[in-house]
Amino acid sequence: MALLNDQLTKRDLAHIWHPCSQMSEYRSGKLPLLAIERGEGVWLYDYDGARYLDAISSWWVNLFGHSQPYIAEAIARQARSLEHCIFAGYTHEGATRLAERIVKIAPKGLNRVFFADNGSAAVEVSLKMAFHYFANRGENRPLVISLAGGYHGETLGALAAGGAELYKRIYAPILIQTLQAKSPALCEEKEAIADMRRLLEENRGKVCAAIVEPLVQCAGDMAMYDPSYLRALRNLCDEFDVLLIADEIATGFGRTGTMFAFDQTDVSPDLTTLSKGLTGGFLPLSLVLTSDRIYEAFCLDDYGEKTFLHSHSYTGNAIACAAANATLDIFESRDVIGENKIKARLIADRLSIVAKNKRVANARQKGMIAAFDLIGVKYNRDLTVRVTREAIKRGVMFRPLGKTIYVMPPYAIAHSEIDFLFDAIEEIIAAL
Repeated sequence: MALLNDQLTKRDLAHIWHPCSQMSEYRSGKLPLLAIERGEGVWLYDYDGARYLDAISSWWVNLFGHSQPYIAEAIARQARSLEHCIFAGYTHEGATRLAERIVKIAPKGLNRVFFADNGSAAVEVSLKMAFHYFANRGENRPLVISLAGGYHGETLGALAAGGAELYKRIYAPILIQTLQAKSPALCEEKEAIADMRRLLEENRGKVCAAIVEPLVQCAGDMAMYDPSYLRALRNLCDEFDVLLIADEIATGFGRTGTMFAFDQTDVSPDLTTLSKGLTGGFLPLSLVLTSDRIYEAFCLDDYGEKTFLHSHSYTGNAIACAAANATLDIFESRDVIGENKIKARLIADRLSIVAKNKRVANARQKGMIAAFDLIGVKYNRDLTVRVTREAIKRGVMFRPLGKTIYVMPPYAIAHSEIDFLFDAIEEIIAAL
């Protein structure tokens, strides 16, 4: 590692506590801490000029490549006119235009837009909104149902709604009560539907919402399921008068092969959360989309408990809205979904080759998300460390989920770069 890289990592480790990281692994040198100077396309460059293919879109946020010039220019232009203003009682063109455009492409019936500033916050908003909706109807419904293995964020409400025990077990004593249904990604769909029905029947009149990651439980080892489950779940929610929340924070904006994962059904959720790819990976911003029916339940002549008193200081941030509008411009100016289908087929071809390896099982794909599980090697934390180190040696940035290796690259990835990525994957498996 070059001197500048080494100096920066030492300065970092003197003060910074990184997310989802066991810092002792970096302090001891067991895992390398990469010092990134710049990004371009699918590549991140360190201070020595070494480059790493960002196979995970920097935690799934980057759509069109690092330092994408059109989005960068939109941000710079906005920063010269209005950086931010309070959003309670004030508005601006960027937020208004973004809301109008999102409503046009969202699943049918989601006509209202609430702004927040990150994915976990959007989930918190949706949960509070669901509970509050029934409270305004005079009903106390404190329970939320989610899916086993699901993940919805790490603030307390979002964490409680998830089913990934690794993240929530230690905090169980301070979390709100939620229920977990069997996931169609982890059992037969009929079994999952029956289990959801059982929970709704046993808790009739107590459940305000069911929340799911449609089609892909991302942090839950990229577990995948069929759209038919979403249709059945919509019917169950209607039958029991429960709101359906679609957490599309990771799956939105083309990741699963359609603009939103719910587009692969003929039904709509009651609320949808969006973030990550919303700004093309440039800035934090999130949205909660909901129906006129839910919105109107709060528009009462009562500034008090029936008003949705939820706020964030940076709600509707003008610069973040500019990035989001620029991202939508790119979708409108190009057939991004069509281009991705071609790339997804190339990924599928290479994944099929990897799947033949005796150390690989359960190869799976939804659009621009592909994953497989490692078998025949002892699984522990050292395996994750070994995979990460082998990837870095080959100029690839991964973040394995336990025994699962996945790729979710920026849409800017070229055909030759897909080959580079999967060549590296084959070498990494051979090296284990």
